[in-house]
Amino acid sequence: MSHADAHPDDPPMKWNAWGDPAAAKPLSPGIRDLLRQALGIDGLGVEEPSAEQVRLRPSALSQADRDGLSSIVGAANLTVDDRGRLLRAGGKSTLDLLRRRDFGVQDAPDAVLLPADEPEIVAVLAYCADHSIAVVPFGGGTSVVGGLDPVRGDFKAVVSLDLRRLNELHALDEVSWEAELGAGLSGPEAERLLGARGFSLGHYPQSFLFATIGGFAATRSSGQDSAGYGRFNDMVRGLRAVTPAGILEPGRAPESAAGPDLRQLLIGSEGTFGIITRVRVRVHPIPAATRYEAWRFSDFATGADALRAVVQTGTGPTVIRLSDEAETGVNLATADNIGEQQITDERLREEKTSTGGCLAITAFEGTEAHVESRHAETRALLEACGGTSLGEGPARAWEHGRFNAPYLRDSLLSAGALCETLETATNWSNVPTLKSAVTEALTRTLADSGTPALVLCHISHVYPTGASLYFTVVAAQRGNPIEQWRTAKAAATDAMVRVGATITHHHAVGADHRPWMRDEVGDVGVQVLRAVKATLDPAGILNPGKLIP
Repeated sequence: MSHADAHPDDPPMKWNAWGDPAAAKPLSPGIRDLLRQALGIDGLGVEEPSAEQVRLRPSALSQADRDGLSSIVGAANLTVDDRGRLLRAGGKSTLDLLRRRDFGVQDAPDAVLLPADEPEIVAVLAYCADHSIAVVPFGGGTSVVGGLDPVRGDFKAVVSLDLRRLNELHALDEVSWEAELGAGLSGPEAERLLGARGFSLGHYPQSFLFATIGGFAATRSSGQDSAGYGRFNDMVRGLRAVTPAGILEPGRAPESAAGPDLRQLLIGSEGTFGIITRVRVRVHPIPAATRYEAWRFSDFATGADALRAVVQTGTGPTVIRLSDEAETGVNLATADNIGEQQITDERLREEKTSTGGCLAITAFEGTEAHVESRHAETRALLEACGGTSLGEGPARAWEHGRFNAPYLRDSLLSAGALCETLETATNWSNVPTLKSAVTEALTRTLADSGTPALVLCHISHVYPTGASLYFTVVAAQRGNPIEQWRTAKAAATDAMVRVGATITHHHAVGADHRPWMRDEVGDVGVQVLRAVKATLDPAGILNPGKLIP
């Protein structure tokens, strides 16, 4: 799949890696030394097929079904060629990328459809329900939990429904601070359209550059500015979804007591109940001022207590997060490479070298006066909790590289390392137990596979009653790396369940977390999900094999 083969409707990310190929970066000498010394990885790399060498399962979509679907979306908006199918063959988890390296036959959707509007989606779903064709919604392709796996099951075929043409700013209420956005808009494009009118959404997950508004809603996304603006489900005021049973449009007013909130039925539904086409969201004027400050804490427990004090007091930072000792140390050792926690500030480097410690990041957005008052109150509280200010340098460095960590993972995989992330959440009182349990499970299972492991952790999102822990795991690839990681991930997820944490805070369920959904919601909860599915999608065509046990 050469550059010359690219098509305007192709997803922007590389077929076997994260993001823009031009943004990829080789491993720095510091990281190569770390891999060799800590994990015994020589960095010589692993063999990978080129796009031209990939063999896809032949399309199972019959000519009659191609003609029927083409009559709905137009012949130019249906493709069965290998280029389009490979680009939508899955998401961007480590398991997805390892599967892309297989020299055997790879799975892919049987066709790709690009509908223009809701009427076409209504017609596509009706046709697919009548002709036993599964439908997998596709936004930015950033799922890291198997949410885009083209599961055919008992269906004749499975198609990818790419929503990129649903890319309009439909409405902006500058009085109420609400905007209605097309589900196919990417994060940057949504910000561009809103910014032209003086507004911002402020939702910045690590997938921001490629993920879509519809994907944010369908996966219950949480962005890095969640301390200030909330999770995406907090931002959603209403939405529209096409289901095989009809159009569902919950969200009439800012709040309502008219029964259960049906918005929350679609938010997090991962395309299993309907195709989200529009999302009405809370927006805000572009901030007039931004202020940054980084902090050092002697240890993770002290830093976690400080973050808890901030959020429970309500001092109002837009961003607040804390890396543990291992993550802080690794990031300092590899500061010349790209990464989520890229750190270059010499003050922190000196303090870490001499005394150890953990890095916290804070940022504040809003009016000049509001930023100043919130920053001052937060600063005083963090100092009282044992924090030492490092100035704004490390916080600005983090912001500069905050979307780049997946590129580093790609390079690590190519060098023979196993690298992946996982996340969870729990109450503040349970944070130490959860962190210890997950770290032990990962370390033990990877040691059993024949490799030591680096397990890094940071607090990524905070709430008055609890926090999200985000783990990064690096080990050497041993044996079958797909089964190696599955075993480690299963042990970590079992540990989350055992200590009473959630199996996912913002990555969603997909296919990977589905085996633990009964533990998460209980037997009655599973019955409720199945009942909703049977009502909205009686033929079961929407994203089979995801979310619902």
